[in-house]
Amino acid sequence: MSGSKSYPLYDSPLLKAEARLQVGQAQALVKVDAHGPLAHLPLVKSALQMFEGQIAAHRDSEKLCLSTWIPPIPSRAFSRLADSRLWALLGRRTPDQVTISITEECPNRCAHCALPNSGNKLCLAPHTVKDIIRQILDMGTTLVIFDGGEPALYGELPELVASVDDRAVSTLFTSGAGFTAPLARRLKEAGLYAVNVSLDSPLEAEHDAMRGREGVFSEAMSAIENALAAGLLVNLYVVLRRENMLHLQGFHELARRMKVHELTFFEVVCTGRWSERQNIALLPGDHALLADFVQKAGSPRIFSVPEAYQRFGCFAATSWMHITPAGEVYPCSCYPEVWGNIFEEPIKKIWRRMGAFPYKKSKTCPMRK
Repeated sequence: MSGSKSYPLYDSPLLKAEARLQVGQAQALVKVDAHGPLAHLPLVKSALQMFEGQIAAHRDSEKLCLSTWIPPIPSRAFSRLADSRLWALLGRRTPDQVTISITEECPNRCAHCALPNSGNKLCLAPHTVKDIIRQILDMGTTLVIFDGGEPALYGELPELVASVDDRAVSTLFTSGAGFTAPLARRLKEAGLYAVNVSLDSPLEAEHDAMRGREGVFSEAMSAIENALAAGLLVNLYVVLRRENMLHLQGFHELARRMKVHELTFFEVVCTGRWSERQNIALLPGDHALLADFVQKAGSPRIFSVPEAYQRFGCFAATSWMHITPAGEVYPCSCYPEVWGNIFEEPIKKIWRRMGAFPYKKSKTCPMRK
């Protein structure tokens, strides 16, 4: 490889770390260098090594985006994230990543939806969402995720995005419904960092069947094109279950063909409409197949949540938190246990109470059967 540019990850008397982007003929890979007393701690080494030899999601002359799930380097948001991870070594929990389901409205009937429509057309008012954002940013959050339902159908979405200041970055999940080119441009202007486009299969008919409506695959592809044209980072988000494990290569080829920045693999959770489903979680052999595929695959980069789970344990109530359209606060979007309500008490108080969540950093998700 030839050519190298460095980006600062952390700079303190106890830890100095930087990411060097080594550019070769085939692709650019991340090289992480760390020095100082904290650099030898197992948790610090594990966190830094997670990106060693990885493909960066995006880079330009000024900033490096290791992943659509991490603020760009350098940035105030990334510095806050680095600080929170070091404080975590001393036992201080920070809700780094908070998902806000702003609306139940959605034209799809996804078989695996974690938040089925209650029929009450619940949504959070814009002023409520802004207050949530104010509270969580004050608590240290560095990634605000807008979810639904279908958040692209929420009229004030750009206004909400604009309320996230430089202490964090914002992203959203979309099936593609309502994610038009004008909306993509408005969201980019408002400061949106990335778009997560959900996909269940690289095959159009199979994906539409899972989403309960014809045309959803086409909408997803249009959403990708609209987001890229607006200059947004794009992540193709796939929930893996035993039935679609055979499409790993197909998902990656589609991601490459559409020129997205990242492909994320998440493992299915028995919740929502699939709370009673059995035998859908991945088997040990599936995990081995996934790990081997991720290791050998080239660009675009792949983020494997199951791998991160095995490395760091469950993130729920440790660094993740989820807020529903009813204002209920969960440890994560996949564990529907209410720990409080934003309309009744400050989020900070609820987060402190979540310290008693029994599965923090567990290597086994209690929702997987």
